[in-house]
Amino acid sequence: MNHLGGLGDDAAKGAGDGSDAIAREIADAVDHLTGLWSMAANGAAMRLSLHQLRALRILQGAPGLNLTGWAERLDIGLPTASRLCDRLEAAGLLERSLHPLRRREVRLSLTQHGGHVLQDVADRRVQALAGALETMARAERLALSRGMRAFLEAQGATLPRPDGPPRP
Repeated sequence: MNHLGGLGDDAAKGAGDGSDAIAREIADAVDHLTGLWSMAANGAAMRLSLHQLRALRILQGAPGLNLTGWAERLDIGLPTASRLCDRLEAAGLLERSLHPLRRREVRLSLTQHGGHVLQDVADRRVQALAGALETMARAERLALSRGMRAFLEAQGATLPRPDGPPRP
């Protein structure tokens, strides 16, 4: 496992600033962040697996998605998606409804309870992350934010600005 150190640590170790060395450091940071993320989610009123949370987040972003589309976005088979849907529906987190024009197609959407659960998890994650960021110097937080934006832009994604809507 690599160590994320302060400025100049790479130079002292001779690792340089190559993409591979930085990728290893980021991979370690992501491992730690995943643990923080998971602990925050486990503190929510309703404990869900990361897979279940991801499934609900997909529905939050694409209400009315059918089972096939949901399975494709989750990268799972239809039988697995159907069982996951059954469990989340039984928990009152999602509901199925018939498509108004194609009666053989079932649409999936979050229930109000499902939306509240996702909001609770999101709030807890923000609190946990904010707590970790508070230990960093302001300049380091800003550098991290700039780095994340640059990374997401390089990947074709956008990060919402703290002071407004996401950049185009």
